[in-house]
Amino acid sequence: MASKTEGMDKLKDVGQELLQNLGKKAFETANDKLSGATDKLTDIGNGGPVGKAVAGAGEAKLEGDSPVMGGIKGAASGIKDKITGGKKGSGKGTAKKPVNIYETVDVGVPVKIAYNQWTEYEAFPKFTRKVEKASAQGDKSPETSWGAKIFLSHREWKATTVEQVPDERIVWVAEGAKGYPNGSVTFSEIAPSMTRVVLVIEYHPKGLFEKTGNIWRAQGRRVRSDFKQFPRHVMTRTILHADEVEGWRGTIHEKEIVETHEDALAREQEEEEQEQAESEESEGDYDEAEGEDGSEGEDEEEYEEEEDEDEEPEEDEEEVEEEPRKRRRRAS
Repeated sequence: MASKTEGMDKLKDVGQELLQNLGKKAFETANDKLSGATDKLTDIGNGGPVGKAVAGAGEAKLEGDSPVMGGIKGAASGIKDKITGGKKGSGKGTAKKPVNIYETVDVGVPVKIAYNQWTEYEAFPKFTRKVEKASAQGDKSPETSWGAKIFLSHREWKATTVEQVPDERIVWVAEGAKGYPNGSVTFSEIAPSMTRVVLVIEYHPKGLFEKTGNIWRAQGRRVRSDFKQFPRHVMTRTILHADEVEGWRGTIHEKEIVETHEDALAREQEEEEQEQAESEESEGDYDEAEGEDGSEGEDEEEYEEEEDEDEEPEEDEEEVEEEPRKRRRRAS
């Protein structure tokens, strides 16, 4: 009987402990739900994304507009406040760090062809996916204008070339109201018909969508995607009509054009003609050394005469041998 009583007491203790644990778990669950509801209410009261969505939907309904669109606009406003810290008019938020992008690609053409195609900026919208417009480089100003779609919005900026050396490098700085890219691109010959193109961009985001995209690194993915289109275009289009791609061959130092495109073409043409003349002159010197101007023929004639002189004694020997034979015949 004593053992049964002890067993019942232990069973009661275990049951009471189980009930206590279940009660504690139920209380914690209820408390979490209550805390979540409190956070939502606090968010609504403080003007967070949820609160502004609700307020926007209510205002739109009162004005006879779509509550859904009003809610979306309110949520976007709340997200913007989260990013910018609730500051209005300053345009400055917490996401101030630029996006650093580094890409490299090898293109199977000589350096000059790759460089010329790159500097035909107005062709970028034809083979990239998001570059919408680009102005050509001119001889009057080192500035170019660009337009592209970044994330969910359209952005425009002006770029000023700081330094540009044909077939070597281009360095630029930019400015734009809603995001802009500073950067550089270099061209290096790794083989007679192989060029390495290295692109470095420092993208400065601005605005709601730009800073949201900065979190997701949308700008970097877009640049990488468009950069891959360059070798595809060069290897399938430019390589077939390389002579038609002139590019911009001018030189810029410290944002100043020190040599125009036309002057560069004239200088390069003069250098090519000079190299060709020097090449022909060196070939002429080589031919003269080989004797193609007549001296070689004289040497050959002299050599033949010497051979003839050497052959004459052999004929005399044959005559000398024939004379003893004749004498033998007479004697016989």
